[in-house]
Amino acid sequence: MSDTWRVRGTPHEIALLAGGPRAAVTVAVVALHLRGAVEAGAPGTIRAVDGEAGRALPPLPPPGVALEDLPGWEKDVTGAMRASYLESAVHRCLAEPSEVRELVRHPDVRWALAELRVGLAEAGMPRYPLLGPARAARRRLQVLRKAFPLPSSRHGRPDHEKLLAVALHGKPALTVFVPRFALRAGLTERVNLRKKRLLRPSLRGGGSGGHLYCGGGDGGDGGGGGGGGSD
Repeated sequence: MSDTWRVRGTPHEIALLAGGPRAAVTVAVVALHLRGAVEAGAPGTIRAVDGEAGRALPPLPPPGVALEDLPGWEKDVTGAMRASYLESAVHRCLAEPSEVRELVRHPDVRWALAELRVGLAEAGMPRYPLLGPARAARRRLQVLRKAFPLPSSRHGRPDHEKLLAVALHGKPALTVFVPRFALRAGLTERVNLRKKRLLRPSLRGGGSGGHLYCGGGDGGDGGGGGGGGSD
């Protein structure tokens, strides 16, 4: 990937267009993990880390208050600001270890996702009334996926490129950039190696093999062990 600064929109917004709320929350989780603000907890969960990265996140406004309505707010609300509030909501919810599907349902995260949609709506991206991607958004996603194909290696990639890859390519990008964290946090599925061996083709009979998966994710959009970008 190169020239990602030319991409309009944050990885969080692109993920919301490409895969919906879970995809956007996954990008927020990975962004926090890369900065050392969250880590994997008990299998399939994520928890916040008390540190500088978490304390640098913006405080959430009172429930039901839009960012534009905050007292003293005089500047335009950018996509980057909305993304930072989504990360703040996710981090706040992870004071207790949670699964991604629990995060998506939390009121604070739902508010932050709604704010993210406001920015997309202002750019004419979502299609009403279901807020799915409009035709222009689908074309934009196709162009971005061709322009920024999934890298084969994580080495030498800045965090923004990693997040953009996760937004555009989902779980395959998680397995490239944060494989251990994604597996332990339930962002990707765990392969049941025992059943996989049982279904492996026989060297003599040449039967058909297969893969079975268990654990981790609950389906949906893509993507404990240490935090702080240890993958």
